[in-house]
Amino acid sequence: MLKKLSPNIKSSITRSISQSFEQYMGEIGWSADKYNIEQFYANWREYITTKALWYDKIPDAIKADPEFHKELAERVEEVLIRILNDPPTEEQIAQIEILQEKLNTHYDYGCKAEAVYVQNVLEATAEHMNN
Repeated sequence: MLKKLSPNIKSSITRSISQSFEQYMGEIGWSADKYNIEQFYANWREYITTKALWYDKIPDAIKADPEFHKELAERVEEVLIRILNDPPTEEQIAQIEILQEKLNTHYDYGCKAEAVYVQNVLEATAEHMNN
């Protein structure tokens, strides 16, 4: 069923999963201990029903079909695996190491999205110290 949707809708679904996941992980500080798949799904469900333009473009009959939900869950899993396996760039690593040395901190990060979060935290801390 998911395969029958337009490429634009499929791309929008993938983007909404990525954005929701990265936002959720940011809210919990990328803490594996605080991660709750049900809470992530609740956040994503709220996002798609209130903010995602693609959701209204899918016919209600498709949204009600259990096969669609199964395929959507598989897409979520694929996207999360891709995000978590996307390594940080060399530039991110260098920037984070410079900031950590300057701030005398040690944050672990395992993927590109988490590195963005860590870099933002460190930059905000550095800016706060300079003010």
